[in-house]
Amino acid sequence: MLVPVENHSSASPGRTAAFFDLDKTVIAKSSALAFSGPLYRGGLINRRAVLKSAYAQFVFLAGGADHDQMEKMRQYLSSLARGWNVAQVREIVAETLHDLIDPLIYDEAAELIEAHHLAGRDVVIVSSSGSELVEPIGEMLGVDHVIATRMAEAEGRYTGEIEYYAYGPTKAEAIRELARQQGYDLAESFAYSDSVTDLPLLESVGHPHAVNPDRGLRREAAARGWPVLVFTRPVQLRQRTRALAVPSRGVLLAAALAAGLTAAGLVWYAASRRRGGPA
Repeated sequence: MLVPVENHSSASPGRTAAFFDLDKTVIAKSSALAFSGPLYRGGLINRRAVLKSAYAQFVFLAGGADHDQMEKMRQYLSSLARGWNVAQVREIVAETLHDLIDPLIYDEAAELIEAHHLAGRDVVIVSSSGSELVEPIGEMLGVDHVIATRMAEAEGRYTGEIEYYAYGPTKAEAIRELARQQGYDLAESFAYSDSVTDLPLLESVGHPHAVNPDRGLRREAAARGWPVLVFTRPVQLRQRTRALAVPSRGVLLAAALAAGLTAAGLVWYAASRRRGGPA
């Protein structure tokens, strides 16, 4: 069940924003690990790396990836990417994005993003995954800004070094800087995450929410009285968009009633004209 999104703009002269972690908050898997298949078919990783990525995905989804394991995963992925052609990676992401990520997006998260936009807030994705993955996903979701990890590049290839790592306290620093640039009032802003490693992010806003929280974040949310949301319905955005475009039964009935009243009014008007009555 979703928490109602209120419009607090009247209570504060500043702009507000909603900050979303990506993996297990907006989408149902790790975005970085989801692309192991296309990277294998593109010749960038071998079968062993695919199996290792599948195991890492399992650990991640099971909620067993703590800070140390996430750090090992980061080191593994960054070393794995050393020497990859940047243009080829971006091309693979562009070609497979909708097939891989579209079916993983939580319907509840898509609803929240829409609700925040309708309330006049900017929506920002804040993710530890690489910008070459997160930026296209953000564009697909229609968000306003993306904060993501950046891999170092040299001569069109990844060096294996991390230029900027959007993780833990760094996420909080990044949203404070973005708030300064955009004029966001963080005390009236919202944040959503599944991981206890995002405590600094959640603590930075006035309306934090735990989404599908791991054990650590669930304990913190209970202790602090933060809302806990459970997202369970991955849905394809294209199907969701088509469903939203189909009017509900209530809307159809209202339209039929309005059309009937309009037709009745025209009949009355025509009859009055024939009788010479008032128009």
